[in-house]
Amino acid sequence: MNQYWSIPGDDVLHESTTSHGGSSEQNPLVKLDPGLFIWTVLTFLLLLAVLAKFAWKPLLSMLDERQRSIEDSLLSAEKARKELEGINQESEAILSKAKTEAQGIVTDAKSAAEKLKDDIVAKANQEADDQLEKAKSQISVEKDKVLLEIRKEVVDLSIDVAEKIIKKNISKDDNSSIIEESMQKLKNYEA
Repeated sequence: MNQYWSIPGDDVLHESTTSHGGSSEQNPLVKLDPGLFIWTVLTFLLLLAVLAKFAWKPLLSMLDERQRSIEDSLLSAEKARKELEGINQESEAILSKAKTEAQGIVTDAKSAAEKLKDDIVAKANQEADDQLEKAKSQISVEKDKVLLEIRKEVVDLSIDVAEKIIKKNISKDDNSSIIEESMQKLKNYEA
């Protein structure tokens, strides 16, 4: 052990290497060299200091920035969710109000239609009554005309029959008196 420290079981390792066709020297990976050990530790510490100064701070700042970005995104998402809930409630209120207004409009339209129907029916009934009155008055006028014509015919027939019976024409005064008498009889007959 000239300049190396020995590792427990070093001889066994050395023997197993030689028995497999390896060299008789000790494996440098399993040898403990204090100079190499010190330089490795110093290099590691120097690398750790360089990384801490140049890489660790930027990494931490990037991680902090990323964390702030994520927190901001979460806050924005929460704010957007609350706004969406508010909008949903607002839209539901508007929809409810619109439904109420629509129902009011439908009710108003139904009542207006009912009133219009009643007005049309009343107007039609009035027109029918007016037509009926007109028809009655027209029938009455026509009846009076027909009765007057019948009276004239009866008088003319009576005069013709009387002429034929008497075979002579009666005077104008006699004709008038006969006509008057016949008219009286017709009036009594109608009554």
